[in-house]
Amino acid sequence: MGTARSYGTLRLMSMVHILLVEDDARLAHLTAEYLGNNEFAVQIENRGDKAEARILAEQPDVVILDIMLPGRDGFELCRSIRPLYSGIIMMFTARDEDFDQILGLELGADDYITKTVPPRVLLARIKTLLRRQQGSARPDKKELAFGNFHISQATRTARAGEEELDLTTAEFDLLWLLASHAGSILSRDELLHALRGIGFDGLDRSIDARISRLRKKIGDDSDNPTRIKTVRGKGYLFSRHEWL
Repeated sequence: MGTARSYGTLRLMSMVHILLVEDDARLAHLTAEYLGNNEFAVQIENRGDKAEARILAEQPDVVILDIMLPGRDGFELCRSIRPLYSGIIMMFTARDEDFDQILGLELGADDYITKTVPPRVLLARIKTLLRRQQGSARPDKKELAFGNFHISQATRTARAGEEELDLTTAEFDLLWLLASHAGSILSRDELLHALRGIGFDGLDRSIDARISRLRKKIGDDSDNPTRIKTVRGKGYLFSRHEWL
């Protein structure tokens, strides 16, 4: 998987999360690999009856949605999630009939693309939709949810179920930064740049200490952390799946 670093002036805040809903394992792997190599963070879901919960919980920037899926088809999914999801929906299918394209767009999809299209064209269409969205008045996400764990940037609070966590300003800022890029590895250098405006000199351990305190407050195992993972030699990763 890759991480997007090419939209906006602050590269850390430009990471784009794509959820690819596709039951063809080979095609899903090749598509995710290509988009990852072009600096996007890509997750795969292969069942239609599991996709809605993931989309609404994770709120990816882009959903690439196959039509023919086990459990639930893409048209039904698009109709169901559109009122609750403000990101980009791309229908991705082997079917190129005009009726299907019209139906997908009328149900709220932002684009309709066939699986025979060259990967570079898919990439160009995604970038075009992202640029168009960035030029609109759509507000940034202010709420994040991972299972029963909720974070609000508007109120600067984090709750595990009904319990509000006691976080310092610095701890909340770090938590929000990690959680808003869930599934992506953030290096110490990126974290320090975003939080303090300085780079990592190889000696500063303030991020490590803050991560340690944050893990304790969110109930993570300090010896074997699963919610905020250490990726040796690369940085830290907030796992979206350990909350479900």
